[in-house]
Amino acid sequence: MPQMSSLRLLLFSSPLLTPKPPLLSLCLRRPLLFAAYSSYSRKPKNIERPGSLSGGRRRSSSSSKTDKGKLAMEESSNSSSVNTAAAESSTVGFNKRRAEGKDKFDGPKKNLQLKVRKLNPVNTISYVQILGTGMDTQDTTPSVLLFFDKQRFIFNAGEIDHIFLSRVCSETAGGLPGLLLTLAGTGEEGMSVNIWGPSDLKYLVNAMKSFIPNAAMVHARSFGPSVGSSEATDDLFVPIDDEVVKISAVLLRPRYSKVSKTTKEGSSELDDPLVGVNHLAENLSVQRMHSTAEFPLKPGDLAVVYICELPEIKGKFDPKKAAALGLRPGPKYRELQLGNSVQSDHQDIMVHPSDVLDPSVPGPIVLVVDCPTPSHLQELSSIHSLTPFYTYPSEQSKEMCKKVDCVIHLSPASITCTTEYQQWMSRFGEVQHVMAGHQLKNVEIPILKSSARIATRLNYLCPQFFPSPGFWSLPRLKSLPSVSKAPNEFSLPSSCEVITAENLLKFHLRPLAQLGLDRTGIPEIISRPKIIEDLISEIPEIVGASEHITQLLHGNNNTNGGSTTLQANNVVIKEPWLQETALPCCLEGITREDMEIVLLGTGSSQPSKYRNVTSIFINLFTKGSILLDCGEGTLGQLKRRFGIEGADEAVKGLRCIWISHIHADHHTGLARILALRRDLLKETPHEPLVVVGPRQLKTFLDAYQKLEDLDMQFLDCRHTTEASLKAFESSENKDVNGSACVQNDQKTGSDLFAKGRPMESYWKRPGSPVDASAAFPLLTTLKKILREAGLEALISFPVIHCPQAYGVVLKAADRTNSTGKKIPGWKIVYSGDTRPCPELVKASRGATVLIHEATFEDGMVQEAIARNHSTTQEAIEVGDSAGAYRIILTHFSQRYPKIPVFDEAHMHKTSIAFDMMSVNLADLPMLPRVLPYLKLLFRDEMIVDESDDVDVAAAAI
Repeated sequence: MPQMSSLRLLLFSSPLLTPKPPLLSLCLRRPLLFAAYSSYSRKPKNIERPGSLSGGRRRSSSSSKTDKGKLAMEESSNSSSVNTAAAESSTVGFNKRRAEGKDKFDGPKKNLQLKVRKLNPVNTISYVQILGTGMDTQDTTPSVLLFFDKQRFIFNAGEIDHIFLSRVCSETAGGLPGLLLTLAGTGEEGMSVNIWGPSDLKYLVNAMKSFIPNAAMVHARSFGPSVGSSEATDDLFVPIDDEVVKISAVLLRPRYSKVSKTTKEGSSELDDPLVGVNHLAENLSVQRMHSTAEFPLKPGDLAVVYICELPEIKGKFDPKKAAALGLRPGPKYRELQLGNSVQSDHQDIMVHPSDVLDPSVPGPIVLVVDCPTPSHLQELSSIHSLTPFYTYPSEQSKEMCKKVDCVIHLSPASITCTTEYQQWMSRFGEVQHVMAGHQLKNVEIPILKSSARIATRLNYLCPQFFPSPGFWSLPRLKSLPSVSKAPNEFSLPSSCEVITAENLLKFHLRPLAQLGLDRTGIPEIISRPKIIEDLISEIPEIVGASEHITQLLHGNNNTNGGSTTLQANNVVIKEPWLQETALPCCLEGITREDMEIVLLGTGSSQPSKYRNVTSIFINLFTKGSILLDCGEGTLGQLKRRFGIEGADEAVKGLRCIWISHIHADHHTGLARILALRRDLLKETPHEPLVVVGPRQLKTFLDAYQKLEDLDMQFLDCRHTTEASLKAFESSENKDVNGSACVQNDQKTGSDLFAKGRPMESYWKRPGSPVDASAAFPLLTTLKKILREAGLEALISFPVIHCPQAYGVVLKAADRTNSTGKKIPGWKIVYSGDTRPCPELVKASRGATVLIHEATFEDGMVQEAIARNHSTTQEAIEVGDSAGAYRIILTHFSQRYPKIPVFDEAHMHKTSIAFDMMSVNLADLPMLPRVLPYLKLLFRDEMIVDESDDVDVAAAAI
C-alpha cells in the first residue's frame, strides 16, 4: 500500500515466492528496478509474544518483562524528578538509549558479502512475469520479474542481491529506501545488496545514507558517462554475466533538438521520420553524435534498456555418431560435450563437437525498455548497440541477428502510441510485445486486493467515514481528459503480437517446450457487488448495522439507556459508555467544508496487505491542505482516496508538509509527492512548498535535490516550537535579528529536556545565530501560508521516540458567526511516534482531536517501552488527562492485521483509524458511535499475527 509501494505484498503473496519466508518489505509502489531476490527471516531476541485474553477474546501479551524493558524502566526510575508536580505525574518509562539513537538497532553492521550460488543453465525453470502494472494508482512504473530457480531479478521492486534501476528518480526508486531499511533489519547482521544504475545513482545513494544506519550494506555500482558530461556514448555495459543469464544495459540519453546550419530555418535534422530497418546507416549515427555532443547531461536524464540473454543449450550428444567416427566411450566424450575437438581412436581424423552433437538451441532473449520522453525516443531509434537484435529481410543478415522472443515495454502510453515508436518496434520482427506502461485495462484490478476488499466493506457499512470504495470504473476513467487514449490497434506487421500486460502475466523462457505466454496466474476481477454479496452472506446483521449508522449520522438515532438496538435485523449493540458529551465551542456552526482528516496510512514500520504506513491528509477544502508525515506509498493512497484527477488537485493544493521524525515509515513518500507537485505546477506561477521536519531530513533532501529538483524549502521543526515562535513574534515586532529565536529557545525551551530531566543529556540546543537567521524569512512565509489556509498556528513539540522526534499542533483561527459572536478555532494534535510524555499532554490540552499512535496493545507495555511507542490505553489516558474531545488511534503494529486489540471500556470518546478513513469536523460527535459496528464487521478477524516478520518489522520502528 506502496505502494505499501503494492508490490511488496505481491512478492510475498505470489505463489512463486511461497517456499521462501516472506520478507515484509517492499515498495509496493516501487520503481523501475531490476533485482535478484532472496529472502531470510529471523526471530529477534527478547521480543514479547502475545498470549491469551480473558474470556477467550483473541490474544494478548504475556506479563513477563523483557530484559530490554527492565533496562528502560531502570533508566527512567533512576532519572531526576520533574520540575513540576503535573509533569511528575505524567512521567512514564521509556528507552533512553533508543531516544538518543544509541540502541543496538541503529548500530553499525559488518560489510556483508553477497552469497555465491551454484547455478545450472540446463536444468532450470525460467520465466518473466508482470508483477504489477502500477495502473491502479499510476504513481509508479510497472514491475517485472525475471525468475530462475536460484536467482530472481526484478524491475520496479527490488529484493536482495542486485537491484537495477532503469532511471534514477522518485518514480522509479521511491520505494528503495524502505526496502534497504528492511534489509538492514533482516537476519542477525542485515543483508547486503548491489544497486546498479546510470551514473547519477550516486546522488540517490548519498541521499539515503543520511538515514539508513547500515550504509555499508549498500554497494552502489553505476555505469555510463558522468553527470555534466557532453560526451556521446553508445557503449553496452554488462553488469551480470553468469551461467544462467547475461544482463546488458544500453544507455539512453535524451537528444535535445537543435537547428542545424544546413537545414531550413524552423526545421531540425532530428525531426525527420525514423528510418526503416534497412537504413540504420552511419549518417544517422553521425547526426546523433552532433545532436548530443554540446548538451551536458543533467541528473535524471539517463534511461536504460536492459537486455536479458539466456545462454544457448548445446545439442544432445549422439554416441552412435561418435562410434562411427572411431571414438571409444570415455573421457573424449566429455571433452566433445565441453566443446573441445579430439583425435579419433581408430581413424586418423580429428572429431569436432559439431560432428557428434545435435544443433545447439539458442537461448531466449528478453528486452525491458523504458523510454520516458520523446527526446529519449529519438536516441532509441538510432542507438547501435541494439542493431544485432533487429531482424533483416535477407537470409545472410538473419544469420547475424539475435532473435528476441519478448520485449516488455515500460514506456508510457504517450510514447508507445506514436508512429515513431511503433516503427522502432517493428524492427524486431516476429516478437511478442508486452505493453506494461500503464495500460487502462488494468485500472479495475487493484494490486492490493485485500486492502481494496476491506475498503469496500467499510464503505458499505459507513460511507460517510469511509468514502473510498476501493475500485475504479474503467468507463469513468476513460472519460477523464487527463487520461491519454491508447490506440485500439498498433501499426505493426502481422508477425508482431502485441499483448496488454496484466498483473502476474508470465512469459516462460525455460524449459523450451513451455516457451511463450502463460495467463493462468492472472487474478480475476473482483467487483464491488460481489464483495458486498459475500459480506452480507457472511454477516447478515451488517445490513441493519449499515442502515442504523445512516440514521445516527442523520440525527435520527434511537437510543435507549446508552444501548442501541435493531431488533428487526437481530442486531443488538449495547455500549453503556456511549453517552452524549457537551459539544465543544469550536464546533458551533461548523460546516462540512471547514476541515476533514483523511487517514491515508495507519500502520507502522512497513506497508502490509491492509494498512499502509503513516500519512495524514488535513483537507481544508478551498483553502488547501496540509500533510502530516508522508510514508512510502502516500501518493498511491491519495489516488485511491481521491482518484487520479482528485489526487493531482490535492497535491497542487498542498500548503505545507510536516514530518515528525526521520524513520522511513514517516517520510520516504516525500520525494514522490514533491516531484509530482513540481511537474503539475510547472506552467503555473507558484512558490516552493514549505517542508517542516527534523534537521536530519534536510540532509536527505539536500542530497536528493542534486538528483532532481523538488521545488521545496525546508524549515527545521525546532524553529516551530512554541518558544521559538514566541521569539520570532517578538523579533518581528521589534524588527531585530532572528537570532533571538535561538536565545529565547535556550532560556524557555521544552521541559522534556530541562535540567534534571531524563533526556537532559541528549538534547542539543540550536546555537547558531546564522542558522536562526536563515529560518526567519521561512517563518514569515509559513505564517503567511497558515493565514491563507485559515490557520492560526503550526507548533512542533519534542516527544520521546528517537533523536529529533516531534509532535505537532494545528490551531485554526477564531471566527465570528452571523450574530457577531466569537467562536474559537478547532485544534488538532498529532503525537507522531512517542511514549506518553508531559510535552504531549501539555500540547493536547483542549484539543478538538488528538491523533495518537497506539502501536501496541495494552498487554505489551514493556515492548512499547523498549521501542518508545505507546499502548492503546496509554494513548487514551493522554487524551483523557489533556481533556481532548475526540481521540483517533493510529500507527498500529502490523501484528494486528485488520483491527487492533483494544479494551472497549476505555473507548467512550475514541475511534480506531483505518486507511482511507475520512473524519469530517461536522461528524466528530458521532465518531465513537461507529466503533461497535466496526467490531461487528471484524468480529471473526480480531486476531494477532505472530509471524516472525512482524517482529523483524518492529525493529525498524
